[in-house]
Amino acid sequence: MKPRHFLGQLDRQRIETAIHQAELVTSGEIRVVVTRRRVEDAVAAARAEFARLRLHQTRQRNAILLFVAPASQAFAVIGDEGVHTKCGDTFWSEVASAMQGHFRAGQHTAALIEGIERAGRLLGEHFPRQPDDVDELPNQVVED
Repeated sequence: MKPRHFLGQLDRQRIETAIHQAELVTSGEIRVVVTRRRVEDAVAAARAEFARLRLHQTRQRNAILLFVAPASQAFAVIGDEGVHTKCGDTFWSEVASAMQGHFRAGQHTAALIEGIERAGRLLGEHFPRQPDDVDELPNQVVED
């Protein structure tokens, strides 16, 4: 799919609201990146974006990135070491699997919201929001 078409279908306001809502119950941070580039390896590209956006600099190392490359029809869900340590590999496959059905049905916004909501619930279990919690990262969808 052409990235311009994909991006034109996204309801950024709903996605950003879902991120805000998910982060109300956790100290974790969630970001969404949509790239216009073709990628051979979505996980490697997601890792590069994770580093570029400095998501590894959260206090508890508990950021998650939902990365989408529509030109390659690929996506990845990755997280920092704090998330991986507490949640394990099962977490990533559960979130990706839930999103994949929506993507296949052409429901791009629904796919991202599903991933955000699942990530938020799991982050809330392992990294509950603390009284001194601050939103460390912006909630806007990143387009590159």
